[in-house]
Parts: sequence; C-alpha cells; structure tokens
Amino acid sequence: MYREAVAQFDRVAEIMDLDRNVWQRLRYPQRSLVVTFPYRRDKYSDVETLFGYRVQHVLTMGPTKGGIRYAPDVNLGEVAALAMLMTWKTSIVGLPFGGAKGGVRVNPLELSFPELQRVTRRYTVEVINFIGPNKDIPAPDMGTNEQTMAWIMDTYSQEVGHTEPAVVTGKPPSLGGSVARREATGRGVVSLLPSAANHIGLNLSNARVIVQGFGNVGRYAAIAAAELGCAVVAVSDIHGGIYDPNGLEIGKVARWVDEHGFLDGYPDADPIGNAELVELPCEILIPAAVAGVIHKGNAERVQARIVAEGANGPTTMEADEILADKGVFLIPDVLANAGGVTVSYFEWVQDLQNYFWTENETVARLREIMNRAFDEVLSVSIKRNVDMRTAALIKGVHRVAEAKLARGVYP
Repeated sequence: MYREAVAQFDRVAEIMDLDRNVWQRLRYPQRSLVVTFPYRRDKYSDVETLFGYRVQHVLTMGPTKGGIRYAPDVNLGEVAALAMLMTWKTSIVGLPFGGAKGGVRVNPLELSFPELQRVTRRYTVEVINFIGPNKDIPAPDMGTNEQTMAWIMDTYSQEVGHTEPAVVTGKPPSLGGSVARREATGRGVVSLLPSAANHIGLNLSNARVIVQGFGNVGRYAAIAAAELGCAVVAVSDIHGGIYDPNGLEIGKVARWVDEHGFLDGYPDADPIGNAELVELPCEILIPAAVAGVIHKGNAERVQARIVAEGANGPTTMEADEILADKGVFLIPDVLANAGGVTVSYFEWVQDLQNYFWTENETVARLREIMNRAFDEVLSVSIKRNVDMRTAALIKGVHRVAEAKLARGVYP
C-alpha cells in the first residue's frame, strides 16, 4: 500500500514539475514511531505483547491529524501510506493539518471490553509524547470508536493533570464530541453526488446506488442517498450483501443490522456476495469498506457511471486507468471521504473554544467545504485535462509544497 501511495505521489509530482527538494521531503513521513507494549488478558497471569504505530507525515501545516485502527494485519507501511493520504486529504479541503495515522496490531473482536480498555490506555501512554491538541490529534478508524477516543482522552488528561478534550476527535458528545461526526464521512460522500451528476448529465431521481460496506461510512451514505431520492439497490458488510433491483428500504435494513449485528438473514432482499456486488447494474457505486475492491480483474465489469470512494484506496491504480477508459466519473477517496476529517476539524475547533455548534450549523459548514473542494478539484481536472484523482492530488500537493517552500529549511 505504501509503494502505491508513493507511486501516486511521484506521478503527480512529475506532472507538476515539483521542486526536487520538496519532492524528496514529501515522499517520506517526517516521524514514524513503532512501539511494543504488554497488556494483561482477563486471566491475570496471561500477558501478551502488541505492536503499535503512529506516523506523522508532514508537520509543516500545523498539528497532524489521523485515525487509529485496530486490526490483526496492520503494519508500518500501511500506516505510513494512510498518513500520506491524510496529508493530501486535509490539504484538499483546506484544513490546517498535516496527515497522521496510527494502529495497533490486534483483533478487537477477540478482546473483551476490559481488555480493549487496557490495550487503548497502554498504547496511549506509549505515544503520549507525540500527541496533543497542538501536536497530533487522533480519531477513530477501523476497529476503534467513540469509546476508544474517550479512553485516550481520559488517559492523556490524567497524565497532563487537566481535562483536555481537544487531544482527540470522534469522542462522545458528552465529552466534547461534535454533533454529526458519526455520519460525517458517509454524508460527505453523498453531498458531492449532485455536483458530480450535474457534471455528467445524470438525473439523480431514482438513480440506482450500490454501497459496498455498511459500517459508519456505508450506512450513512446509504441513508443520505435514499434521502436524496436515489434507489439504493444493494448494500453489503463483511459477510456479504443484499440486493433488490427495485430499491431497499434503508431504514428497515439499518434496524435489522442494529438488532442482528449483520445483514445476513435479511428477509426482504436477495443475498449476494461482495465480489458480485460491485459488478451489478447501477448508476452510482460507493465502495465504503476496505482497500482494493475495484481492481484490474473486475474494473471492466463495473457498470456504474459514478464511483464515489467512501473507503481509503478502494480502487487500484490499474483499475483507475480502466475506469477512466470506460468514461466512469470517479470521485477519489482523498476528496470523497474528507467529510470525516472535516467534522473532526470542527470538533477540534469547538473543543479549543469551548463553544459548540448546532447540527444544522455543522452540516451546512460541512456541505460548503466539501462542495467548494469538489468545484476546485473539477476545475483543475478540466484545466489540466487529467482525471479527478490526479487533479485532487495536484491540488493537495500544491498547497503543502507551497508551505514547505515558504517556511524554508531550518537551520
């Protein structure tokens, strides 16, 4: 994944004729921390050692910002790649952050609630000198949630001697979390669909939408798409998907998942595999789960006119070229799923000010930032005659490179 992230950056840097010194500085993360730490299982005598990571790609723009994921296969390369993508993402939407990412190599589904708390608090202590409201602000990612952020905030606050809500975002509202944060990424993706549809001449009324993934991103993307008047014909989770060519009742699907945990067994639609799902007839495909689901092996069979990347890296570089040749309009991850970090920024600002906004204010500001960024990226795409991913990266890299050059080299 890291090689692909660097290859994408190199291609864009060459197109931009980027200053060679800045080019080399942006190819690599500024700080990479690898830690190992023990934690006790519920059986007191059982102690295991885990690997943890925190990578800060660029510190030039201000504090760094990025999620923490818990996964059994997370590694330094993956975390470094995601930190780089966060730099471009925050730059594209104009936020005062560099990119960061963190992770712990553990399967959270195999841990009890007390074990999760012990892992989280110990990881926080290991990275505590590298995070802070003006240093690096973590957020939830795969395998982590509001509760994880609450534990990190509490551990950090205990160590510094005062309550510090702004050290993390994605917290519960009772601890300074922002309204609309949970659904921000999914709703942010869908907020761009009217502009994208207008650009390619697509009528969104009853347009068929497929959402791959039904976690925080996919669930709220599906809900928002239905509210927009689209027909959400298929959704999926880790175990597979459900399909109804006439459109699913998303509210009913969401209630089923709340009650049963997964989509499996949902009675009012046909079961379908994740691999088949991305090839179904539709106007809009929203991959909102994991990386690499659209690849050279299936890209030719993707029937969507718009692909809006709710997940990070769901389309490989080879698939990018195939989709472009087919005339598919792609809204890249660094733009499409920036709603999450944008509302995280709102949360950070509110925590620093101790002044909190209403849901209407938050959603309106999110929509304004997302659509402005879309228009700017589309303008770059048209002027330079490049695809939307390249245009988004050009915009993101340009802002960071300008800042690097302006600040110079110290000493």
